[in-house]
Amino acid sequence: MKVITEIEEIYTKITSLKSSNKKIGLVPTMGALHQGHLSLIEEAKIYNDIVVVSIFVNPTQFDKKEDLVNYPKTLENDLVLLEKINCDIVFTPRAESIYNDKIISEKFNFDGIENEMEGKHRSGHFDGVGTIVKKFFEITQPTNAYFGEKDFQQLQVIKKLTEQNKLPINIIGCPIYREKNGLAMSSRNQRLTQEQKDAAPFIYKVLKDVQLKFSSNSISEINNWVTETFKQHSLLKLEYFEIADEATLISSDKKTPSIKYRAFIAVFADSIRLIDNISL
Repeated sequence: MKVITEIEEIYTKITSLKSSNKKIGLVPTMGALHQGHLSLIEEAKIYNDIVVVSIFVNPTQFDKKEDLVNYPKTLENDLVLLEKINCDIVFTPRAESIYNDKIISEKFNFDGIENEMEGKHRSGHFDGVGTIVKKFFEITQPTNAYFGEKDFQQLQVIKKLTEQNKLPINIIGCPIYREKNGLAMSSRNQRLTQEQKDAAPFIYKVLKDVQLKFSSNSISEINNWVTETFKQHSLLKLEYFEIADEATLISSDKKTPSIKYRAFIAVFADSIRLIDNISL
């Protein structure tokens, strides 16, 4: 496994590999790796000759400074995990080199999908995501790039980014990897207290109940039920719950037979923000 921090070095390395017709798989991460990340890497290893994992806590996608400061950083442990699963290249750049000493994001228009859900609640978040993913795509030139469906809106944004910029990259969404209790795996889970860890699987339980209710209840009835259900929970505070069109991500208030729907949720456990979603 080769660990590279400099942009020029990894760009030269990848260019050489691509000249030999090697397929490059990219798994972008912000570190604090868990089994969900490793499942993406294992998937990438099946379909690519070389797998690149980036570890970079991107400052421009955090709307709150304290969230950036508190984000878990476990590089030493991450490298041990990556070595064990035979990752080929790990890219760990510095923010100053990625952003040329001006840590600001580009402005993007992703046909409105960036303004729904997470976009409503996290100002500038998807500009930050678009900026860093575009930069990493330019540097690592992947054949395939892998993203988890836990961040389903992010996945749709990245697909739109690739389409708008006519990038020759296959964007592959991989299923949400969950704890045995149903909690969606996230690096932020490391910050939960034991009491919060015991409470957090309630989020997935609610989503599973929504999935069951969807065939027989109206969207407004489900929305009201979710809101009232979380009002009764002492440790988890609902930020939003929405049922949206999977393609446009526009929130729906009525069901149309030809549309695929997905339920999206964001919940706070004290200051720790947890998101999840489920296909309906």
